[in-house]
Amino acid sequence: MGRIIIVGTGFSGSILARKIAEECNRKVVVIEKRSHIGGNMYDEYDEYGILVQRYGPHFITTNKYSIVEYLEKYAEMIPHDVRLLSFVDGNFVQLPFNFRTLQQLVGAKKSETLLAKLREKFYGRDRVPIFELVESDDAEISKYGNLLFEKAYRTYTAKQWGLQPEEIDKSVLERVPMAMSFDARYINKDFQYLPRDGFTALFKNMLNYPNIELRLNTDALVHICFDDKKHIITYDGEEVELLVFTGNIDELFGLKFGRLPYRSLDICYTYERRKSILPEEIVSYPQALGYTRSTEYKKITYGIDQDIPISMIATEYPLEYDPNNEKANIPYYPVLTEESQRIYAKYLIEAKKYDNIVLCGRLAEYRYYNMDVCIEHALEKFNEIRERLEKKA
Repeated sequence: MGRIIIVGTGFSGSILARKIAEECNRKVVVIEKRSHIGGNMYDEYDEYGILVQRYGPHFITTNKYSIVEYLEKYAEMIPHDVRLLSFVDGNFVQLPFNFRTLQQLVGAKKSETLLAKLREKFYGRDRVPIFELVESDDAEISKYGNLLFEKAYRTYTAKQWGLQPEEIDKSVLERVPMAMSFDARYINKDFQYLPRDGFTALFKNMLNYPNIELRLNTDALVHICFDDKKHIITYDGEEVELLVFTGNIDELFGLKFGRLPYRSLDICYTYERRKSILPEEIVSYPQALGYTRSTEYKKITYGIDQDIPISMIATEYPLEYDPNNEKANIPYYPVLTEESQRIYAKYLIEAKKYDNIVLCGRLAEYRYYNMDVCIEHALEKFNEIRERLEKKA
């Protein structure tokens, strides 16, 4: 049996490494370019005991409890409803935009007729994408939809993606629909959790298995070569039975069809001698210049005394991904446009030329996976890999 190489230690790589090592009883070498495991879910405690997610806030939100049960094998999962506010026109308003937001933006008295119309128009709907409001045949609903769109969606999108809303795939904007109620949860998923001791501890337990060899600070692309005669990928000049790749697909193939666009973040940390800084754990700033949101990690750290007189906020400044820019050399989000999808299709065709590669994850498959979907997708991908390995056995 040949070697199995997995590139990346985020959810996709770590889940597949553990499943292959444990359930297929195969030795797996896991390659990670960074000095730590966990990908962009990496977190660490600072000197004050605050658990800081170094690449922005992440939460487990899902409608499938089986996802939670799977993660409970590796961490104690604590129920935690994700809550945000948005700073619009000098005031903190509810996010997701809901009926409370409507009252905050137009006034309680003026909201009465519009609330009635929304309940009737979208009866039985829990959340409604902003475009449905904007394009409504009811003038009052459409007017409010446009108000939200111009004050929040357009401005936030321009900063987050470096594009106008009309240029980006609609699915991206529809990730934050309006709640047709006073529901204050940011995401309307049935099960919302955080690992008590953080994501890094979860990944450490997941990768702690005898059949798994972990190599940090290793750029896999330096070791990968393509054998076009045999239609396989080699690692250090040797044929591998399987290479699971979770990184940037364009960089895997040497940018031969051009660079795919990703967005990165420059995250700035501010400490203050105060018990609390923000009115909620996360606040978005659609109208601010340069930055999009701030997270007060103390509010989502379990086991810390919330009354200690110090806290910190991490503020995100979106940038175009550039591997040569120290502030923007981590890819976070694929920028889904018609042009980027066309380029990705070329890379996918290229990948299919080689028999021993499996692509998995947000960067490799160029999709804006939510974390629950990423986890579920990796578990499904394992079933395909297991069948593949069994056929070769």
